[in-house]
Amino acid sequence: MRTTVNPKVTLVGAGPGDPELMTLKGILALNTADVVLYDALIDPVLLKHAPATALKLFVGKRVGKHSTPQEDTNQLCVELARKHGHVVRLKGGDPFVFGRGGEEIEYIEAFGIPTAVVPGITSAIAVPAHVGIPVTKRGISESFWVVTGTTTAGELSRDLAFAAQSTATVVILMGTKKLGEITETYRKAGKEHLPIAIIQSGTTREEKITAGFIHDIEQKAAENQVEAPAVIIVGEVVRESMRLAEVYREVVKMEMR
Repeated sequence: MRTTVNPKVTLVGAGPGDPELMTLKGILALNTADVVLYDALIDPVLLKHAPATALKLFVGKRVGKHSTPQEDTNQLCVELARKHGHVVRLKGGDPFVFGRGGEEIEYIEAFGIPTAVVPGITSAIAVPAHVGIPVTKRGISESFWVVTGTTTAGELSRDLAFAAQSTATVVILMGTKKLGEITETYRKAGKEHLPIAIIQSGTTREEKITAGFIHDIEQKAAENQVEAPAVIIVGEVVRESMRLAEVYREVVKMEMR
């Protein structure tokens, strides 16, 4: 006799990369999963929190590589929930910060399937913090913007031009391929000497930091072979990191000569 299936989908934010930055609530959701649909930036160790009997399917995306279309993932959530029960959609960062979580919830609930969301620690804050960059600091930055480097049209967000006019810290996600456009936006705003840092694979063992100024960051990024995934931070708060102090101390020495 077949057991009654109670379909449900939970969107879980896995955090910025370090598996220890997964929330307890997210782990508890995985503990009760019948199916786990996980993205490319998920540390595989997190899957161990799901029951051994749970179906685990990769539906992630990588730049320049074949990926599961978003529409297919939406349909899988519905089909597998109806067939197996509790589906955990495990997503990097936070589901609602450029994670298309809102689109998935809307699609799933249209089929009458209950949903839940477990927020995750977003890379927009955690990755800078991990290297000692505070996105806000009294007397230096009163606010911060989080901007996408690549819109659905494949373009740099137009919001960046407005953000560049402010004194706010600007955090750019998915922007490594648009670095030239980003620096040009800041040059037009007259801020070519503004500090900037690019943190690749933040909070993981592969973390790599490239720091400098708007006027020289492209050259440095090329020399360091910076690739996605990476978080870009622009603003005076970049100087506040003790790990990057030597970068900016050297500049001060050169200016005093």
